[in-house]
This record gives sequence, structure tokens and C-alpha cells, in this order.
Amino acid sequence: MSLIRALSKELEARSDDSLRALFAARPDLISPMAPDFAALAARASARVSVQRALERLNKPEMQVLETLHLCTNADTGHSISAAGLKKVIAGSTLSALDPILAKLQELALIHRADPPAGTPTTSSRQRFYLPVGSLKDVIGIYPAGLGRSYTELVRLQPAFAQRVVQLVAELHQSGAGIHPASTPMDAALALQRWTSTPEGLRSILATAPERTVGLLDKFGSWAMGAVPQAQRRASVTHESHDVGPIDWLLARGLLVPLDAGHVELPHSVGLALRGGAIVDDFTLSPPVPELGHTSAALRRNAAMGAIAEILRLTGELLFAVREQPLATLRSGGVGVRELRRLAESIRLGVHETAVLLELCAMAGLLRLDVDSSTWVQPPSLEWLNLPRQEQWLWLVNAWLASERAPSLVGQPLTGPASSAASHQGAAGTTINALSAEAQRPDAPVVRRRVLEILHELTAEAAAPDGKAPVLDARAVLQRAEWAQPRMSRRFSSLVRGILEEATLLGLMGSGALTQLGAAIADAQPEQAMTILGEHLPAAVNHILLQADLTAVAPGYLAPELSETLLLMADAEGQGPASIYRFSAATIRRALDAGQDAESLLAFLREHSATDVPQPLAYLVQDTASRHGRLRIGTSASFIQSDDETAITDLLREARTSALSLVRIAPTVLTSSASPRETARVLRELGLSPAVQEAEPAVVRFKRTTAVPGSARPVYTAPRTAPPDDDVDAQLSVLRQHRGVRSEAAGEASTQLGLETLQTAIRLKQAVTLNVVDSLGNANTETVVPVSVSGGRVRVFDPAKDTERVLSIHRIIDVEPAGELRS
Repeated sequence: MSLIRALSKELEARSDDSLRALFAARPDLISPMAPDFAALAARASARVSVQRALERLNKPEMQVLETLHLCTNADTGHSISAAGLKKVIAGSTLSALDPILAKLQELALIHRADPPAGTPTTSSRQRFYLPVGSLKDVIGIYPAGLGRSYTELVRLQPAFAQRVVQLVAELHQSGAGIHPASTPMDAALALQRWTSTPEGLRSILATAPERTVGLLDKFGSWAMGAVPQAQRRASVTHESHDVGPIDWLLARGLLVPLDAGHVELPHSVGLALRGGAIVDDFTLSPPVPELGHTSAALRRNAAMGAIAEILRLTGELLFAVREQPLATLRSGGVGVRELRRLAESIRLGVHETAVLLELCAMAGLLRLDVDSSTWVQPPSLEWLNLPRQEQWLWLVNAWLASERAPSLVGQPLTGPASSAASHQGAAGTTINALSAEAQRPDAPVVRRRVLEILHELTAEAAAPDGKAPVLDARAVLQRAEWAQPRMSRRFSSLVRGILEEATLLGLMGSGALTQLGAAIADAQPEQAMTILGEHLPAAVNHILLQADLTAVAPGYLAPELSETLLLMADAEGQGPASIYRFSAATIRRALDAGQDAESLLAFLREHSATDVPQPLAYLVQDTASRHGRLRIGTSASFIQSDDETAITDLLREARTSALSLVRIAPTVLTSSASPRETARVLRELGLSPAVQEAEPAVVRFKRTTAVPGSARPVYTAPRTAPPDDDVDAQLSVLRQHRGVRSEAAGEASTQLGLETLQTAIRLKQAVTLNVVDSLGNANTETVVPVSVSGGRVRVFDPAKDTERVLSIHRIIDVEPAGELRS
């Protein structure tokens, strides 16, 4: 029976609760809604859906599924039970295998099947299973890390097929217990029998050179390895002495060359090395890493210091970008030179600056101005006026939801982007900040899973009172490879950067998961805010002025104090106790921003814990006395309106500050921004300006209603199960078709046709196709399918003795036509 039809029958027999569990675990099956059980079974068997389901399985579940795949054959109806799996999974028990098989069946990755022919009647109580048809394509050519059989290698490797008969003859002449063969397939079977038992392989390896067994151990988890000049070395006849392990193995067919640089360990050899078991490391318990400990107080202090520091640095970065926007490269992103300039202005390392810059862009604190091709701060940014706890949560929510990986900045490009960049010289071979190459669509899922793993390991460690377990990338990767082995490559490329970013945000401190990190992992942001409010030191609202024209910040300054101080002084050093140095140039900078001597001195008196030193007061007054004798302004556009009140309201509106508006007449304003940028800001205020290009940059407008300001990022964990209403609707549709037996149509028909074609290819059977030509005429043909790929099927027509290619979308029906007769 067709595997899809068998799965359809099983799904139809399930209870509503069982189907609900299936939809919760595999929500893609009902998106969009499946019209009937045949379509549902076709979706559950589709390659993409199966691949997603396998990404959620842990290591023992994957081991059982891969072993079941290796031990079954749908074409011959050879199914297997838990008792059969137990024989080839070392260390397993029926009590351990039965729940795993039940889960795999619940996920529709396997289904019940009839026992194989010849099964004793005493096995009637056992449950036998077959996997879905697409499992082989999803798992790949090395299930359970074992290689392909000798017969398959002979069929797929022409170079090996040419020399295998001679190889077997040489082995027979040397006294090996192997029978000579006359054809490549017979030789492959002879090699398979020769290496089929652990005892036989041990006998073969008894005369092997030193280090041979150690070399074979390297193939314990993967069947392919890199060997220089593999094919040439395999074609040379080697003596039994004075040869290395690789040449010795190649000469006896225990390693098979695939190409000039790679070899494969055949299935029977790998199985014998494992003692005859497909899986030799089965365990239901995850690995427990060896962890160090740090004090809870040190963890808390490190986290609070990191949070206060990142909030301070974010404020300084935003100020620096306001003073000088970041120019972008033609290829996108911010170049190294521009990044270094920004790093010098905030006194931070280049890589740390890149990560902070990415974080600001994630949170919407910076945006790309397409007119000037620069990164700028949006006008009226709400973040600047929020309490520090809310500022922190804003950044964390943006980090959790972003599809970018900030820590990849500076790393070498890989894939097609690397090839394109190599033609531009070495300077273009690394990932730039804010460039498209740092985009990772799976980053939110990996971040969430890393936090969950950190939480799990922390809870399992059961550290003594006052202590917290120290977690590193090795411990996280070890658990991730057990919990989700199919996603291990994604974790390995991102986890170190995620831990670095989590430390910057205070989710980790002193190498341990903090209380804040645990609350975020539990999706409890309110609890994290409460914890942060209790432990984050309050911002300092005063400075210490000194006679050497410097000011010392005795802690993290309040944002408004820090911003004004940065305007009138240059910051030096790092950390909370920064030093700010006053000079004629910095005072002139503040005066250029609209301040005067009296306002500057009043600000210093208000926020200084000491009196204003006389040298500083003289510097402010002297610089102000010589400032502004000549005035220079910039005007890129004009704003004109007949409504004087509207012009006055624009000057008072805070959200127009970026335009640097100046009133030169009762109904005319000048703007430093371009006409398009000025019009965009006015439209955001709810106005309706008209840009008149014929006149010299004039923007006219009429008053309308205002629009709301920017919204905060709110993180919502990805939904892992479909809404209950969608599930109820899907169940209602499916139950309407219960018991209805109709010919499969639509997506089910397509999947069934592909399944029939693939089965015919494996069994070399003929099929009858109903094909529609370009004029809409249907023709029935009996052909032998050869291969299926890319929406096309290559077939051999016995009647015409020719091969041709057909588009699958033109095939409306496929039926088996019986065995191929030679």
C-alpha cells in the first residue's frame, strides 16, 4: 500500500485529542487548512514539513528514527518493531523505546504497518512501524553516521566499480577469507560478507599497521573523511608492510575513494566497528557538563554594571550620531573607517562599537536616511526620556526579536557573498556593521533556545547557596547538540555571539545566567523590570568641577545631564567615573547649539557638588564674549504659509527640531533639511505640504491633524502552536470527510503521483502516465521513470527506445504498470 494512503488511514482513525497534539507539534500541517485526511497525510509526508519536525527531536529520538529508517524497506513491506530495534541499539530497552516510538507516531513521522512476511505468530502482539516516504531524503545519505553499502557504492562510484573485481582477486590471492568474483556487484557482495561481523573485522585488522584502529575511530560519528589524492592512492597495489594506515585500508577496500580528496567508510565496516549495533551510545539522559561557580553577588554586580554601562554608551553613541551622521558604503552598511571614527568618539573598541551600533539599529534608535545615505537618530525619540529600566527592556525586546546577528560583524564572509567580495580585494571580505550579510532569519529562534538552555542548565546545576553556575559556549553547545541535533550547526555559528550580547545586556553576569536572564527566559518581563528597579544603582545627578578645567562624574550620569555635559565638554576615559574636559572649542560648540554664557554657568552651578572654579567661569565668559559677532546659517529649503499661527506652531513643535527652523518673516521659515526631508517631517506631523520644485526649494502646507510618535518594540515569543479556533475549524473540516472514500485530488494527488514515480525508479518498474500536451489533449503512455528532480521526470520509452523529459505539472495520473521486462 502507498505510504501516504496508509498514513491517511491512520490519521483518520485518530481521536480529536491526538490530532490536536499533532497540530500543536506541527502547526505547518494546517496552514493553510487541509481539505481532507489525504491532503493532511501528503503534507505530513512532504520533505519540508518532515525536516521542520526533525529539528525539534532530541538525540535519542533521532537515533531511534534513523535506526528504524535503516532497518525498514517500504518497497518490500519490511517493517520493524521495538523488539527488533532493541537488537541494534546498544543499551536500549523496550521501556525506553516504546515511548519514543509512540511520540514519533504521534508526530506522524512513522505509522503502524503489517509485520514482515514470515514473522512468527508469537510476535502478533508487537507493533510494527514504517517511516514516512520522504524521511530518506531528509536524513541524508549517512543515517546514524553510517556509510553506504558496497553494492550502492559500486552502483554510484564508477571508479570503484572498475577496480573492485581486481581488488577482491588480490585479497583472495593474499590469503584473505574472501571468494573471488567476476562482476562488480558480486565483488561488492563478497566484500560485504567479508566485513559483516565484528569478529571478522577484528581478524582483518590484526595485521594492520599501527594507528589503523585509531584512524578508524575517527569515522565513529560520520562516514566520510578527507584524504589527499584518495583515488590515486587506492589504485596503487601496496605491500602488507611499510605502508601507512590509510594506504593499507584503501588497498583492502575498507575505505572507498569518492573523489580526489575524500573517502567513505562502507556500511558493513562501520557497523562491525560498532560491534554490530547501529547505535552504540544510546542514552535518555542529556550530558551533564562540568561547571564552575561564581558568587551570586559577583554575578549581580557584573550584570548591573553591564546594564548601566550599555545605557550610558547608547546615550553617547546617539549623541555622536546626532553630531555627525554615519555615512554608508555603496554596497551597504557602515565602513571600517567610519566605524573607527565612531569608536574613538565614544572611547570604545571597534568590535564593541559595531555590536552597540547594531543594537541601536535593531531597537529603532537609529534609522537609515535614504536621501542622504546616512544613519541618523529619528526625531522625537521616546527612548531618551524613559526611565532606565524601560530603556533596558526596550533594548532587550529589540534584541530578542531581531533577525540580525551583531557579533558577526568583522567576521569573514562565507558563501556567494565571499566569492563576490574576493574580486574587490581583501577589504571587502569581512562583514560590515549594518550590512545585509549580518542578517540571520533564524536568530530569534536560536536566541530564545539559548536562553532556555542556560535556564535549564542553571536549574539542574543546583549550586550551593550564594553561588551560581558558570556557563560557557561549550556547555550550551553540548546541551543543544543533544536536545536538537538537527540544529547544531545553526547553534555553533551563533551561540558565542549570543552569549557575548547577553552579557552586554546583563542577562548574564560573571559567566552565569542572572535573575534578569531567567525572567526573560521565562517570558516574564515585568518580573525582570522589578528586579532591575531593586538593584540598578540610581543615576547620578551631579558632577565634581575641578580647577584644571575638568569635571568628574562620580557614577553613571542621568541622560539629560550627560547629554548637556557632552555638548560643552569632551569625555575622556571609560566606565562610570568619566572625566569631561572643557576647552574653548567645546564651549564654542555649546554656544553654536544655542546656549549662552549665563545658561552654561547656571547649568554648572545647578549640577556641580562644588563651586564653579574661577578658571572655568573665565573660560565660559571669555569664549562667549567673542562668539557670534558674525552669524552664518545654512538653508536648504523654505517653508511658506499664509497662516502665521501655523508658522508659530511649527517653531514650537519639538518634532521639527531636526529641521533647524529659523523664522525670517512672519510667514516664512528656513530649514536646513532638503525639501523632500522637510516635507516628510511635516507629513509625519499630519500636515499636507506641497513641494514646488520650480521655485527655489519652497515647501507649502495646510494644517491638518497630527500623527502619533514612535512606538516601543514589544517582543512576543514565536507561537509554537496554532490558535484553538484554527484547530477547531480544521477538525470540523476533517470530520466532515470521515468515512468518505473519494479519489485523491489536489496536493494529495501530486504527492501520491510523486510517490509512485519514486517507487518505480527504485524498483525499475514501468508506469502508466496520463499526460496533457500543450494543446490540452490527454495521452496515455507506458514508460519507465529514470529520475525525478526540479519539477521534471526523465523517462525511458520502451516502445520508441528513447529517453525524454516530462514536466510533472502535465502529468495528471500515475499508475504502476508492472515489472520491467528485459
